[in-house]
Amino acid sequence: MRTAPYSSYNLFFIIPFLIWVVIGGFVKFNNEDIPLFTLINQHHNSVSDVLMYYTTQLGDGGVITVMLLVLMLMKPMRNVWYFITATLCTAVAPIISQIIKHKVGADRPLQVLHDAAWIHMEPHWPKLYHNSFPSGHTTGAFCLFCFLSFLLPAGKKWIGLIFFEMAVAVGYSRIYVAAHFYTDVYAGSIIGTVTCVVMFAIMTYFKPRFLQQRTLNNITV
Repeated sequence: MRTAPYSSYNLFFIIPFLIWVVIGGFVKFNNEDIPLFTLINQHHNSVSDVLMYYTTQLGDGGVITVMLLVLMLMKPMRNVWYFITATLCTAVAPIISQIIKHKVGADRPLQVLHDAAWIHMEPHWPKLYHNSFPSGHTTGAFCLFCFLSFLLPAGKKWIGLIFFEMAVAVGYSRIYVAAHFYTDVYAGSIIGTVTCVVMFAIMTYFKPRFLQQRTLNNITV
């Protein structure tokens, strides 16, 4: 009988996330979005411009898909349980995010601030104006890195903290590149993480059934 990859909930990701929810919520409810946007967007330099541009790509759906497929090159990940769990943990939250986006229809910073000249924008950064809430890239980053933290073996659970920091960096980058307000990022982080945890819990419950199935690389089509 083949086994699924080692997996369990990772407190090195979950605890920092809970702290973020509390502190981030305090920041949210005690500050307006525009001053927070200005604070982050206006603290820039040439090095950060490059780092933030590439960091923000980690929340892109295409990049996330490629990363998960690359993981399937590893033998422990070539099984039905991993494939379905990875799909649910990283696809459901972005779908929820997109539904909310189009229902709410909130304007992005460039629209709210009428393309103000003081906004820091590099020529190659996408200029976005609508469907701001919540941040889809932040949602994608948090569900991705939360999921990856759950796959870490016992001796490497501490890497979950690095994954959390990477997820936060993506959220920060969305404000830096003038694509979102703080509220969008905060909401996206919660949607991404909570949805991932719920999907992972469901798949963990059904995991014994998948352990008896053949791995994907042995399935003939």
